[in-house]
Amino acid sequence: MNITKTQVDALNAIVTVAITKEDYSDKVEKVLADYRKNAAISGFRKGAVPMSLIQKQYGKAVLLEEVNKVLQTSLNNYLTAEKLDILGNPLPVIKETIDWDAENFSFDFELGLAPQFSVDLTAKNNVTKFNVIADDKMLNDQVERIQKQYGKLISQAEVKADFEVRGTFANEEKGINAPANFALDIFADKNVAKSFIGKKVGDVVTIGTKGLFDDDHKLMDYLKVSHDEVHGLDINVDFTIEEINAVEKAELNQELFDKLFGPGVVSSVEDVKAKIKEDAEVQFAQQADQKFLNDVTDFLIESTKFDLPAAFLKKWIQTAGENPLSAEQAEEEYAKAEKGLRFQLIEGKVMAENNLQITFEDLKAHTAELIKKQMAQFGQLNPSDEEINGIVARVMSNQDEVKRLSEQVMGEKMLGLYKEKVSAKTKEVNYDQFIKEMYGE
Repeated sequence: MNITKTQVDALNAIVTVAITKEDYSDKVEKVLADYRKNAAISGFRKGAVPMSLIQKQYGKAVLLEEVNKVLQTSLNNYLTAEKLDILGNPLPVIKETIDWDAENFSFDFELGLAPQFSVDLTAKNNVTKFNVIADDKMLNDQVERIQKQYGKLISQAEVKADFEVRGTFANEEKGINAPANFALDIFADKNVAKSFIGKKVGDVVTIGTKGLFDDDHKLMDYLKVSHDEVHGLDINVDFTIEEINAVEKAELNQELFDKLFGPGVVSSVEDVKAKIKEDAEVQFAQQADQKFLNDVTDFLIESTKFDLPAAFLKKWIQTAGENPLSAEQAEEEYAKAEKGLRFQLIEGKVMAENNLQITFEDLKAHTAELIKKQMAQFGQLNPSDEEINGIVARVMSNQDEVKRLSEQVMGEKMLGLYKEKVSAKTKEVNYDQFIKEMYGE
């Protein structure tokens, strides 16, 4: 056997696998001998069928199968031994005819090669690392929300300015059917609030969505529409009133504090605000980290320039799935996948150059931490190590879960590396400002 590589250009090559009779003949003879032992052909005792008959009936099929096995094994071994960094899989060069009566065969395969490039994490960029704070307005709003949540609802006959209403937003054309409960001060347009005044249970109020809230993203919460739909959404929705309530706010006393945070944890409104601020800013930091990770990813994809073997990859996409694709379909799929492929290559380069690896202990510790947090949400604050380790073992026996958790661990490692090496500016914002920054508004 002889395997050679012809470099077409920096991103494409042809590998030729030349197979001789010595590479496959013994295997073919062994398979045919096994066939002969078990063949049941009329007129012959089992095991006594002439080899010439076995050869005539099965020889060509066995030859094809054994040559293909030799071909695949030798090609895979060659790619590994030569440490060729390929994209997709080798594509066989289709020949018009193959003379299977010959003793020696030659097969060509197209290869798409990974590009050579460098990644500069310290390059000048426009990336911002946000520090999101819970400001006084948010804290005051949260305290009031708590008072209303734990207050007393008193049913009313008709709507007044400071009452709450419960009902359902509906628009048949857009498929909107969204239950909601709110006070009238949520609306940016005061005329909308006024349209509710005096209404009774069962009444329907029709309102326009354009400019309904001070932030269009609230449409996502109240109407249950997607982010792509909220911008410029200009439709009418019907709100059917199902309940009208006055809210008698709960007193800010020790009984409420203990109910919220446990006995004696906080003892004043200032303590409550401090606790809310602490918890909120932990959540904000996680969201800010995710935005930072996404923004650095976009920056690296934009700034790290390299070519891909596009023609090869489009050809490979045509044959890679269960059903073959047309050239036009493959073109569309390639356009969708190109950005992701570029980032995979960039991420792999960053991981290799900075020796980012996931150990079993990393994965185990990350899984244990997640389990502890989940258990704490259900009131299990002090689980034993034995209990945690048992759950970790069960989770890590699932390969899909291991893959998902591995991606999370690597994401954390990449985030830590980016924080250390990417020269980003820092900007302090409140949560509303951060939401606008996150959606590029």
